[in-house]
Amino acid sequence: MTMTATMAGSAPSFAQDLACALDPVALARAAGIHPDPWQIRYLRSMHPRKLLNCSRQSGKSTAVSVKAVHRALYHPGALVLMLSPSLRQSGELFKKALSVYRDLGRPVSAESETALTLTLDNGSRIVSLPGKEGTIRGYSGANLILIDEASRVADELYFSVRPMLAVSGGTLEAPSTPFGTRGWWYSAWRETLQDWERYEVPATSCPRIPAAFLEEEKQTMGEWWFRQEYECLFMDAQSAAFRRADIDAAFEEGLETWGLL
Repeated sequence: MTMTATMAGSAPSFAQDLACALDPVALARAAGIHPDPWQIRYLRSMHPRKLLNCSRQSGKSTAVSVKAVHRALYHPGALVLMLSPSLRQSGELFKKALSVYRDLGRPVSAESETALTLTLDNGSRIVSLPGKEGTIRGYSGANLILIDEASRVADELYFSVRPMLAVSGGTLEAPSTPFGTRGWWYSAWRETLQDWERYEVPATSCPRIPAAFLEEEKQTMGEWWFRQEYECLFMDAQSAAFRRADIDAAFEEGLETWGLL
């Protein structure tokens, strides 16, 4: 599938078009985005299940927006679902994807654009929705599902979207900042037997966040909030009587057996 219109205001060469088709990183750069090393690894990965444990302002929304646009442009007829905890967040994430598409020069013409949906002439759609199970169940055959701020998305929503991949063989990707030791995203991150490709991106890995700013945030927010928001750590609730690690240790399956004479 080649792009048929313009890229960044001028017609792309066949070589540039082919490079973007084969490499989402090339597409990001064509849109004026200069990916960080972790974003490059993420964009080029072919793994069908990804968890992105990312600091605030680390560029996760930009990375998944590039992925969404690339999938829609180069997989005709693709349904790309972008799910967020709230309507406002859905709108913000969709704006990022739309910005990438426009910065490329609208390389495939749009059949329609609404506040939360982009439909392309090649039959692909990018649909951004708030995380309500009732509004999601009507979709099927998704090529790519992106669950933004996944730690704050309810378990029932997560389990309702997984069947959408049964026939399509699509990809499921879940970027988020930690939100305590609960929920499906926390369980998926800590359960190493599940087949997820994991990315951990603390604030110190983001060259755009100054060290002086992080020090100020630590002093202002306190250690508990700072470690969750910027260091990618899963923190127990401040009011919890017991740590999650201690509770888990109490239910270990290994039991000492006693022989009977």
